[in-house]
Amino acid sequence: MKKYTVHPDITKAETLPSEFYRNGEVFEALKEKVFVKSWQWIGDNDLVPLTNTVHPFILLDNYLTEPLLLSRDDSDEVHCLSNVCTHRGNLVVHNPGKNKNLLCLYHGRRFGMDGTFKSMPEFEEAKDFPRECDHLKKFSLKNWGPHLFVGLEPSFDISEVLDIMNERVGFLPLDQFTFRKDSSKDYLVNCHWALYCDNYLEGFHIPFVHADLNEALDYGNYTTEIYDHCNLQIGYASSAEEVFDLPEGHIDYGKNIGAYYYWVFPNMMFNFYPWGLSINVVKPINSEKTKVSFLTYVLDESKMHSGAGALLDKVEREDEFVVEGVHKGLKSRYYSTGRFSPRREKGVHHFHSLLSHFLND
Repeated sequence: MKKYTVHPDITKAETLPSEFYRNGEVFEALKEKVFVKSWQWIGDNDLVPLTNTVHPFILLDNYLTEPLLLSRDDSDEVHCLSNVCTHRGNLVVHNPGKNKNLLCLYHGRRFGMDGTFKSMPEFEEAKDFPRECDHLKKFSLKNWGPHLFVGLEPSFDISEVLDIMNERVGFLPLDQFTFRKDSSKDYLVNCHWALYCDNYLEGFHIPFVHADLNEALDYGNYTTEIYDHCNLQIGYASSAEEVFDLPEGHIDYGKNIGAYYYWVFPNMMFNFYPWGLSINVVKPINSEKTKVSFLTYVLDESKMHSGAGALLDKVEREDEFVVEGVHKGLKSRYYSTGRFSPRREKGVHHFHSLLSHFLND
C-alpha cells in the first residue's frame, strides 16, 4: 500500500493528498491500522447499572462491526468482553438485562461474568480442554468518571489522554452530568470520516461558516494545543456572560473560557461548555458516508441556549455543507494537496501526521 508522509514542520508541510480520501484500500487499512490500535468511547456506566447485568453492542457497526458486551459482575466490576462464543461463533448475549452467567443458547457453553469458561455439555472426552482461548476474550476498559472507553489492541495508553483532559476539566463533576436522549442525535454526512475530523480540528473556518458561533467566540484569541494522541481547541468567549466558573489555581483562572474542544485520536470529540458536555463520535460507514453521533450530558440546563454551546444543530448543519463540498471537490483530477496555516491549522496537521504514522507503522 502507498506510504504517506506529512512533514513534521507545519510551515513546510502539505496536507494528505486527495487520493488518501478516495483510495478504497486505504479506507480498509484504516480499520486495522488506526481503529483497532486506538480507543473508542462506548457509553457510560448506566449501560450496566446493577451487578449481574449485561449489555451487548456492536463496536462501530458497518465498519469494525465487532460484537462486544459489557458485564457487571457480583463484585461490581465492569468487564468488556467478546460477545462471540468460543465454540462455534454464536452470539452469546442478544439482549441487555440481568444475568448471573453468560450462556450460549446454541450448545450450552457457559461463561462467568468476567468471560471465564465455566462448563460445556458433551465435552468430557475432549483432550486438552478447556484452553486459554476457550475463555471469552477480554478487552482493555477504562473509566473516566462515568464514561467508558474500550481498546481492542490499543497502541497508546488512554490514561495519558484523560490526564490531559483532567488538567482543565477535572474540576467538573462528571458524575452529576445527566444524559439527555432527547437532545442527542445522529447525523448522516456524505463525506469521508477523516474530512469531518479535518473540519473539526481548526477554528479557521469559524468566521466564514458559523456567523452565530463567531459572535459568541473571540476568534483572535482562539488557540490550539497539541499533545501526543489528542489536542485541545480553547474557545475564548467574546463576553463574560456564558463562561466557565474556573476555580482558583486552575491553569486558565481569570480567563473568559466559553468552550473546551477536546479531540481524541482518531474520531472522538469531547466539547465542554458551561452547560455540560457534548460528545461527538465520528463513525465511518464507507468512504462516501459517515455517521456522527452527538451525545448530550447536561449539568446546567439554564445555560444551554446561549454562548458557544448554543445552536449546536445549526452549527452541525453548516459544517456538513462545508465538508460535503470538500468531499466532492477532492474528486477533482486537478487538486492533490494544500498547505497548512501554521497559526490556524495545527490540529489538522497533527491529525494528518498521526494518520500517516499509524498507516506506515
